[in-house]
Amino acid sequence: MDLNSASTIVLRVLTQATSQDTAVLKPAEEQLKQWETQPGFYSVLLNIFTNHTLDVNVRWLAVLYFKNGIDRYWRRVAPHALSEEEKTTLRAGLITNFNEPVNQIATQISVLIAKVARVDCPRQWPELIPTLLESVKVQDDLRQHRALLTFYHVTKTLASKRLAADRKLFYDLASGIYSFACSLWNHHTDTFLQQVCTGDEAAATNSLERTLLSLKVLRKLTVHGFVEPHWSVEVMGFLHAVFERLKQFLECSRSIRAENICRDRLEKTIILFTKVLLDFLDQHPFSFTPLIQRSLEFAVSYVFTEAGEGIVFERFIVQCMNLIKMIVKNYAYKPSKNIEDSSPETLEAHKIKTAFFTYPTLMEICRRLVTHYFLLTKEELMMWEEDPEGFTVEETGGDSWKYSLRPCTEVLFIDIFHEYNQTLTPVLLEMVHSLPGSTNMEDTSAILIKDAVYNAVGLAAYELFDSVDFDQWFKNQLLAELQVSHNRYKPIRRRVIWLIGQWISVKFKSDLRPMLYEAIRNLLQDQDLVVNDFEFRTDQFLPYLESMFTLLFQLLQEVTQCDTKMHVLHVLSCVIERVNMQIRPYVGCLVQYLPLLWKQSEEHNMLRCAILTTLIHLVQGLGADSKNLYPFLLPVIQLSTDVSQPPHVYLLEDGLELWLVTLENSPCLTPELLRVFQNMSALLELSSENLKNCFKIINAYIFLSSSEFLQMYAADLCRSFCELLKDITTEGQVQVLKVVENVLKVNPILGPQMFQPLLPSIFRGIIDGERYPVVMSTYLGIMGRVLLQNASFFSLLLSQMAREFGQELDQILGNMIEMWVDRMDNITQPERRKLSALALLSLLPSLNSVIQDKFCGIISISVEGLHDVMTEDPETGTYKDCMLISHFEEPKVTEDEEPPTEQDKRKKMLALKDPVHTVSLQQFIYEKLKAQQELLGEQGFQALMETVDTEIVAQLQEFLQGF
Repeated sequence: MDLNSASTIVLRVLTQATSQDTAVLKPAEEQLKQWETQPGFYSVLLNIFTNHTLDVNVRWLAVLYFKNGIDRYWRRVAPHALSEEEKTTLRAGLITNFNEPVNQIATQISVLIAKVARVDCPRQWPELIPTLLESVKVQDDLRQHRALLTFYHVTKTLASKRLAADRKLFYDLASGIYSFACSLWNHHTDTFLQQVCTGDEAAATNSLERTLLSLKVLRKLTVHGFVEPHWSVEVMGFLHAVFERLKQFLECSRSIRAENICRDRLEKTIILFTKVLLDFLDQHPFSFTPLIQRSLEFAVSYVFTEAGEGIVFERFIVQCMNLIKMIVKNYAYKPSKNIEDSSPETLEAHKIKTAFFTYPTLMEICRRLVTHYFLLTKEELMMWEEDPEGFTVEETGGDSWKYSLRPCTEVLFIDIFHEYNQTLTPVLLEMVHSLPGSTNMEDTSAILIKDAVYNAVGLAAYELFDSVDFDQWFKNQLLAELQVSHNRYKPIRRRVIWLIGQWISVKFKSDLRPMLYEAIRNLLQDQDLVVNDFEFRTDQFLPYLESMFTLLFQLLQEVTQCDTKMHVLHVLSCVIERVNMQIRPYVGCLVQYLPLLWKQSEEHNMLRCAILTTLIHLVQGLGADSKNLYPFLLPVIQLSTDVSQPPHVYLLEDGLELWLVTLENSPCLTPELLRVFQNMSALLELSSENLKNCFKIINAYIFLSSSEFLQMYAADLCRSFCELLKDITTEGQVQVLKVVENVLKVNPILGPQMFQPLLPSIFRGIIDGERYPVVMSTYLGIMGRVLLQNASFFSLLLSQMAREFGQELDQILGNMIEMWVDRMDNITQPERRKLSALALLSLLPSLNSVIQDKFCGIISISVEGLHDVMTEDPETGTYKDCMLISHFEEPKVTEDEEPPTEQDKRKKMLALKDPVHTVSLQQFIYEKLKAQQELLGEQGFQALMETVDTEIVAQLQEFLQGF
């Protein structure tokens, strides 16, 4: 591109690309895409976005195209890579002036310089860092800021490189510029503090921005720039200085008005100080050892004493608590059980921790956490009154909750209590004992303290197992507190039911549960319950099932927030799952409501996931009666498993599970259920982690109605399987083969014809001695079915393979039998081992010399099969085939067992037709040997038997006694 003429053209097209009119926008984007690989295009873009007289939107777009071009075409090995000459020009142009007036564009330029630096610095761009270091010293405010912004992005990018050679380069860079970076940070920090003292807010705001950027640079250099940073005096000096600067900035925040824009940047800088410490502790725990004492003193002082009052803000408290937690939990600071196995560094760190966490310190931290940080605030109480549902969602895990103070305090409490439980257990128990038995309803403070203490006991449930008789506490006090109906006691009722939920899996006698269910039912009737999914024993829960289910359903209808509906659905699902078929009389109302809820939740995919889970348990509970749900159920499955529909991203996994349980519980195949299978082809192409469930669904269709299903979909399935087998894991390969095996089991006559394209590769796998035992086992299972149940098709296949290998029929048959006998040990399932014996025996009687030559192997496999399946009757001393099934019996199901599905029944009925379960191997061997004897005559037969090992013959005769 000629720069002068091209600039005008590119500028015009960029201007068109900023248009709101798609008729103008689209052609412009297409043209820019074509220019991406043209030499000189990025030089033109550089000229455009560095020309401050042009429209901001055009310059912004030019920067973005330049940045995207770096990602695609900067590396030497990239297709259409930029020439080295153009890259040299571009690098020089990018750092000529740091005077971009628009903040957003300046940030993008800094980022794209960093992207180039990631590839070229320092080897192809040695002048970058020196230029930046000089530019951050200039007096011009704008240039200084832009250079510092670029310096930060370059440092951040280089610090993120992970190859050993790149790490070495960054270590060299860090050691070379660390002193300068510290001086720069100290200069801007001192300037800011002086300007705050003189009340020059505008200047202070500018200096604070530079302080923030230089601190960001130092953070990256400190955390990622040294292998053993504790040996660097400058690094440790900076880290110790962080504490002093933090104190100065916290004091400084007193004098800056809350509404001042500088206040927000000041708090960000304070948080950045804490991130430096947290990151350094995470990356260099042993280098952090000299800082443990000071960090703990600092954090505990500001968070758990009066020193922080009027200064600290919520996010700073969270960071300090995280610092304490990371020191307490750090595995590098925990000695081994055998002290001699611990490193000196670990012992030193542990010694410092132990010296700090004395009994008075731990007691004060524990008391302060419970009686100060655990207390519900006025704002929380007001929110609860005005929007109880919203409060519950927020408190049990809303998005903002994740980043708020309350969860952080609770996690810190759990970690400290776990680490120092022997010290803190008496402290917490004393707090419990000091609570009044009956609470004055006018004393809000006492109610909130009780709520906080109960919260602590719930969080520490596992640690308090041996110290609290929870059953007695429940009977003597907690149960009574659940029955206090005063409105102001609502926090305690809610907390008590939560507390029981924490303890029920830790220590709670089963005979107390009916009392608990009664209390829960009363709370549900009063609409005064945060729904918990308790463990329960089905027999104890059944008397309450109807009322509980009805109340939960009413609650589901009344709540409005998506998260609450999801939680109530989860509890309903748990109930349905546990009681199974016994839910049938009570689900009518839920079945009628779910279609409405599904429609209402069109924009809420996570709620739809909860509905799918509920439907899964409903179908399992209803069994064959779930067919009545098909008008709603099948469209839901159709949508959830259609990969062309956007919601499938969220719904697919649960949708497949629902599809599977629907098939497993279906009494018959309906046209609508058959039609849903149209989604499967695209699902198989995905080859995702859901492939296993897809195969289960295919198998379920085969067991449900193989003839109808295969008539419609066998050809498509066979094509999909052929494609899958080209590029699939061994496990996936076995799943495909098991489907084929099931087809042959259900339909031995038509099955081989429908999946004929797959069979030659299976035959080849046997002949070639497939190296994976599990695959070989499945190959032999499939071939065994064909040989035993469709001998005419096996003959055709044998002829085809003989032509393919260029061998005689007998030769290839002999090779197959030889490999089968040799790899029999690959087969571990008794059913397949018996099948192999039956299949090879089916070749007898025969005059074929090859079969007679392999007679010894066939008999050996047959005797192995007898050992697998024959059991001795102790009364008669005779043997019988334990795999024989003569009739179908409904199994007796215990309370803890799931009742058989319709598919389980279908498999049982199928077994009644399967030779493996209907043909006695003992009888079959006898008949085949007798027929062979008749064919050859006594002398010929005896000669054949002499080829068999005498030990095997002796075992065979023992099994055949009585015939």
